[in-house]
Amino acid sequence: MEYDLIIAGGSVIDGSGADATRADIAISGGRIKRIGDLSGATAKDTLDASGKIVTPGFVDLHTHLDAQIGWDPLMSSSSYHGVTTAMIGNCGVTFAPCSPKNRRYLAELMESVEDIAADAIMDGLPWNWTSYGEYLDSVQSLQPALNVVGLAGHSAIRYEAMGDRSMDEGAQPDDRELEHIAQMVKQSVEEGAVGFSTSRFLLHTVPDGRCTPGTWADLRETKAIQEAIVAGGGHGALFQSANDMQTRFETELEMFRDATDLGCQVLFSGGTGAQGDGGVARWEAFFEEQNTGGKRLASICHTRPSGAFFGLAQLSPFTKKSAAWRDLMALPSMSARVDALKNATTRAKLIAEGIASGDMKHLAAMLHPFGNEQTPDLDFERQASLLQLAASAGKDPVEVYVDRLLASEGREFFNYWMFGGNLENQWNYMRLPHVVPMLGDAGAHVGFFTDTDSPTVLLSELTRKQGVYSLPEAIHRITGKSAQIIGLKERGELREGYHADINVIDYENLHTCHPEYVNDFPHGGGRFIVKSRGYDATIVAGQVVVQNGVHTGHRPGEVIRNFVRG
Repeated sequence: MEYDLIIAGGSVIDGSGADATRADIAISGGRIKRIGDLSGATAKDTLDASGKIVTPGFVDLHTHLDAQIGWDPLMSSSSYHGVTTAMIGNCGVTFAPCSPKNRRYLAELMESVEDIAADAIMDGLPWNWTSYGEYLDSVQSLQPALNVVGLAGHSAIRYEAMGDRSMDEGAQPDDRELEHIAQMVKQSVEEGAVGFSTSRFLLHTVPDGRCTPGTWADLRETKAIQEAIVAGGGHGALFQSANDMQTRFETELEMFRDATDLGCQVLFSGGTGAQGDGGVARWEAFFEEQNTGGKRLASICHTRPSGAFFGLAQLSPFTKKSAAWRDLMALPSMSARVDALKNATTRAKLIAEGIASGDMKHLAAMLHPFGNEQTPDLDFERQASLLQLAASAGKDPVEVYVDRLLASEGREFFNYWMFGGNLENQWNYMRLPHVVPMLGDAGAHVGFFTDTDSPTVLLSELTRKQGVYSLPEAIHRITGKSAQIIGLKERGELREGYHADINVIDYENLHTCHPEYVNDFPHGGGRFIVKSRGYDATIVAGQVVVQNGVHTGHRPGEVIRNFVRG
């Protein structure tokens, strides 16, 4: 038998957590046909994986590619980082179900929450659906490069049922509205949604400043939704949540308990604080409580400190209080802003007004410049915050900030460590058995920052350099474990008969690249992209979609609608 493709001579890490073994992998018809010594076999194509690791494709459990996929079916930057399956519809922000009259509202909500222009969304998507099943049909018609799993979102469903009052603090659905919400949830899951998502995060707001629908939903509503999820998808169907852990911590935990008691798989966005152990011990106990007797609760988290990029591309910390900085950032291009910085008078004014604003006093210790090399300086050694650099130079942090922007011709960004800044706490949280270190957030906050390189940072920095995980464990967390959480069938591990979603990785030379700001969205909209080095090949359904950092043009991705339940 001649196979379609043989991956030869690689060190196979199969996604189960087991140690690597030397083996060849034969693929035909989009499936793995044989794993072992295939020295006598023939194939139409061969990939030499000698000296490389071969892994399952990564499963990103948190993206917002719902809009971007309409004009970027290659699904960058996820596709540059070994992702072969992306879950969309997180945080309650989705485009279905949706009556035609509510399309503009959902586009503007996505703009407000995830920083993608509403006009781009309206023009970039076909909007040829009302139900969730029709929406998934539409996504499949776009021929995505990667596999897609979809969540039905609270914002769309609650707005559909309650209209404008869905965003009012204290507003709860009446019995008729609640029945409508539950019916839409059940129908969406029956039609192929992996589950349901909600956001209770107070920073997620709509254009008029109110919180997104679902933020103020009480436990009566969320319990009815959880019952509908299980009724539509069976035991283990997904309830995803971005939470308010600051003001409603106990309520959020009660919501999780309701969900696991009813049979949902709960998945929430987690992390740690800066004080003490950051809550790790408390979360460890809660995970143990909620993963007994068939109950299921898991968390995702960031792999590097994150929150925003400051620089000349999009964000400045000084524009609210400084006219000089507002004028600078209003200039139409990066080159114009750099030219302005070169003017000594302008530079002096920017520094003076930046210092006078006082904004850098609390930011300098949390801003870490990425440097100006191909590989960003992630500063996991914690020796290069803006405050530390300024102290070493004997200068004010604002002056150092301006000087570095000028020296890099505006290429450098300053990473704001808003989330995960206490590295020991964050890494201890990652080690908890029910945590998946994968929060790529692709398609979200595109003009402010990017975490899409999450799996590459996990492998190249946290695993290879910092030893947070062994390599087999790191691979397991973002492949086999991720697939198990959402119930993917015959994916997440390298086994005979499974779908051929595979990475070939030059592990010792794997690294993330410096983020770039580009204007490639509809109407010239800007965003950050981040590429990588070290992925020799990313394969979806047996076809190479990215090879050595370049898209091949193949788009074999599948909208997955059937899941393992029970």
